Amino acid sequence: MTVKDRQRKEKKVHIVQAAAKVFAQKGFSRTVMADIAVEAGIGKGTIYEYFDSKEDLFFAVFQWFVHKIGVETRVRVSALGGSASERLEALNDSLINSWLEMEELYTLIMEFWAASSSSQMKGKFKGAFREGYSEFRHIVSALIRDGIDRGEFRSDVDAESVAAALVGTWDALLLQAWFDDAFDPFATARSFMSALIGGLKKEW
Repeated sequence: MTVKDRQRKEKKVHIVQAAAKVFAQKGFSRTVMADIAVEAGIGKGTIYEYFDSKEDLFFAVFQWFVHKIGVETRVRVSALGGSASERLEALNDSLINSWLEMEELYTLIMEFWAASSSSQMKGKFKGAFREGYSEFRHIVSALIRDGIDRGEFRSDVDAESVAAALVGTWDALLLQAWFDDAFDPFATARSFMSALIGGLKKEW
């Protein structure tokens, strides 16, 4: 990659990150390109050198967001040690903590979900969501299967079904926390994980 190519890539990422902040604050419908240009510290025309439209930029923000979460999750899982139970618990804590750290961007998830059901980009968003959820389920199910292979978890456990339910639970807990400031997703997730692992463990 040439210096020019690298600079162009860095500028594009900068625009996407600036757009993420603005979309999170104002929502897709109320955001205009001029808002994003101000946040990025560039001229509005510069944005159109990288993105054809606001819709195009919004989808790029979605791809950046999903990639960021996916990379962070894979890094965390690869760094985890110990038993499958300990790794599930550590992944659980890490995911909830990540949400607490980026809570101000959670509005974006609402915007993305809305775009997957009603926008002109519906097909693109649904396909990307499908791939993202599939990858996340694969990461979690692989961890559960490792516990089965090691004799820690019961052999009759359906790893894929448990992983899908667990991913859905994390989604639901974070959604509740978004709507209710008094709701504690960390404590609830830990309690749920303890009960789940108790059901997965092999009886001796």
